[in-house]
Amino acid sequence: MRFAAPGWLLLLIPAAALLAGYVIVQLRRKRHVARFTNVELLASIAPRRPGWRRHLTFALLFVALALLTLGSAQPTSAVRIPRDRATVMIALDVSLSMEATDVLPSRIGAAKQGAIRFVGLLPPRINVGLVKFGGNASVVVPPTIDRDPVKVAINNLQLQDSTAIGEAVFTCLDAISTFAKASTVPGDKPPPARIVLMSDGANNKGRTPEQAAAAAKAAGVPVSTIAFGTLNGTVNLPGYGPQPVPADRPTLRELAEATGGSYHDAPSSEALQSAYRDIGQQVGYTTTRRIVSWRFLVAGLLFTLAAGATSLLWAGRIT
Repeated sequence: MRFAAPGWLLLLIPAAALLAGYVIVQLRRKRHVARFTNVELLASIAPRRPGWRRHLTFALLFVALALLTLGSAQPTSAVRIPRDRATVMIALDVSLSMEATDVLPSRIGAAKQGAIRFVGLLPPRINVGLVKFGGNASVVVPPTIDRDPVKVAINNLQLQDSTAIGEAVFTCLDAISTFAKASTVPGDKPPPARIVLMSDGANNKGRTPEQAAAAAKAAGVPVSTIAFGTLNGTVNLPGYGPQPVPADRPTLRELAEATGGSYHDAPSSEALQSAYRDIGQQVGYTTTRRIVSWRFLVAGLLFTLAAGATSLLWAGRIT
C-alpha cells in the first residue's frame, strides 16, 4: 500500500504509546488485586466483571484511531481504467496457409471471428486500424473510432500468396505515424500505440521480422503476436495436393519479445479467444493509482460508533 500523505502515519506512534499504557495499567491493576488478602471484602467492594467486555470498548476505539490515521495519510490503490487515447493496428495474415483447418473452422475463419470480437473489447475512444498482409502489406482501414468499417473489412478479407510479416509491421508503423501527426495537437505527445499481429508465421517476402522488430522498438510501439494453427496443419494446393504448413511460433515469439509486446499461442479457437481477451485488457486499459481514504475513514467511523454503543450498553456511559 502506498500513501499520498505519509506524514500522517506519525500519529500511529502516540496510538501505539496509548496501547502500551493501557496494557501496563491493566497489568498493574491485576497486581494490586492480588495483594488484597481479604477476599470476602474484595468481592463486596470490587465485584467480578467480565474481562473481555472491559477491554472491548478500548479495542474498538484503538482500531478506529488506527483506521482514521491511515485514512488521513491518503492511501492509494492501483485500479484499471479505460484508456482515453490510444491507437491499435491489427495486422492480419491472409496468406494461403491460413486456409488450413487445424483450427476450426479454419485458421483464417477463426482469425476473422476473433479479430471482430477483439475490436469489440476495446474502449470506444481507442482508434483501431486494419492491415492485411500476404506477399505484400497494405492498409485496409486507417485508424478510426468507428468500429463498423473495421469489422466489415475483416469479414471481406481474401487470401493471397506468400507471407510478409516484416512488411506488415512497417506498414502498421507508417499508419500509426501518419495518424499521430494528423490527430495530435502541436506540443502534445502522440497517443500510445500497439500492433496486434495475427499470423501462422514463416515470413518469406520483403523485409525480415528482425528488421521490423528493430523499427518497432525504436518507435516505441510494442508488437503483440498471436500464432495460429498447429505443427500438423496442411492445405491443398492445386497441382501439389496436401502441403504441410506448420505454425512458425518461434518467429512470432521473438518479434513480440524484441518489441516489448506479448506472445500468444492459439492452436485452437478457444485459445485464440483467450488470447484476444488478454491483449484487449492490456491495450484497452491502463493502471493508475487512486486515493481510497474514504474506505478507511468510513471503517474508522463505524468502529468509533461501535465503541460508543458497547460503552453505553455495558457501562451505562460513553466515558
